[in-house]
Amino acid sequence: MDDREIVKRISEIIGSDKTADDCAKIIVGDKILAVSTDMLHEKTDFPKGITDWQIGWMSAAVTISDIASTGAKPVSLLLAAGLDNPDRIEDIIRGADSACRKYGAEFSGGDVDSHSELTIVTTGIGITDSEHYVSRTGAKPGEIVCVCGNLGHAQAGLLGDMRYFKDLCEPQPKVFEGMRLSECKVSCMMDISDGLAISLFDLSDANNCGFEIDKNLVSLSDGIDFETAFYGGGDFGLLYTCQKSLFEENNLPGLKLGVVTEKKGVRISGKNAEKRGYSHTWN
Repeated sequence: MDDREIVKRISEIIGSDKTADDCAKIIVGDKILAVSTDMLHEKTDFPKGITDWQIGWMSAAVTISDIASTGAKPVSLLLAAGLDNPDRIEDIIRGADSACRKYGAEFSGGDVDSHSELTIVTTGIGITDSEHYVSRTGAKPGEIVCVCGNLGHAQAGLLGDMRYFKDLCEPQPKVFEGMRLSECKVSCMMDISDGLAISLFDLSDANNCGFEIDKNLVSLSDGIDFETAFYGGGDFGLLYTCQKSLFEENNLPGLKLGVVTEKKGVRISGKNAEKRGYSHTWN
């Protein structure tokens, strides 16, 4: 069992509309609050060699990225830390505060307690106009599918390529790009923290459609192969769909990968892609 199966079980209790996106959608007058929370553990989420400052940055960035995927502006972040060593908290907070400042949010407080394994929980709040909120649903056959951000950098860093280790430890959420995409009213959007491939499958399920990806359009950085770029997680870019004319006329950020199709699933240059990426699992 993995985390996606867990979410399905939760949706049966509270409704699929509340589990469809990475953010909770809270309507306040003509505004929408995009609220997200994430939990990171030392053993499963923080790579060896990462500093406490980077742990704080990463913890804030993963939640800010969820907010970015809705097109909202991050405004506030809370951090709760279960500390194995209380001396670590200062650098963790400094890192989280630095991420907040870069993306225009305020570090607003949180909580601390004792824990056998360092565990960080971040909760972020973003705000946008109702007309500019972007969800995972809305893709239509015939549209193009695009990605904004580098592919495979974090996975390469995790596998030992030190050129990309900073990409792994200090992810850069596409906040400003997400706001621009929402203003131009792209059809749907999500972040690719779990990897491009599994994110495409998630969009396929959410929209009851499919994607035909042109392998030659997947951008590869130096030393990164297609496998790493397509299936590796941790990059925190944005995946979105829109009309081709919207993409071209507005010079939208990102690169075109392929097209939205009626048949569910993901195909790479005509061949079925594997449904895999990062996930939490239970035996």
